[in-house]
Amino acid sequence: MDFKESKVQCIKIRPITMDDYRFVLNWSKDDTFCSANGWEKNRNEEELFRWWHQCVHNISNDFIRMGIELEARLIGYADLAFIKDNQAELGIAIGESILWGKGIGYKSSISMMDYAKEHLGITVSNAETHEANNRSRKMLEKIGFKEISRIGSEEYLGTESKLIQYRFYFCS
Repeated sequence: MDFKESKVQCIKIRPITMDDYRFVLNWSKDDTFCSANGWEKNRNEEELFRWWHQCVHNISNDFIRMGIELEARLIGYADLAFIKDNQAELGIAIGESILWGKGIGYKSSISMMDYAKEHLGITVSNAETHEANNRSRKMLEKIGFKEISRIGSEEYLGTESKLIQYRFYFCS
């Protein structure tokens, strides 16, 4: 196992906390991260703090956000959204763009899907990404997601990009 693989093995999914705000604040200053994730650049710190507070204290039957932790720091988050009838949509964001392309999203997605199956009885996972986001597309396909449609478009890294919808069926 090389250094990169050993680091990825140390990834863990855990509840987010208010103590994580300092990491979120750093992500908000990373223009690449903001552009890729639809975050407003130069976001007001008070507004960002209120948003993070709402994320941490969210009580919802159809949405869960968990933190992605590496070496005792929050490096991203994984979401389960539109949770209904044993289905959920997986979303993931690695906040530190210097960590992109290192297998962290793959490991985090698998961990979040395991959580969804074990704790929520999820049997079908959906996901969506931009056509221009090759890393995300390759990651979803490596996990076993299958493309089911191409509906809609939105800006990704400053360019309009088609949206691709994916689906994954869990084995019994």
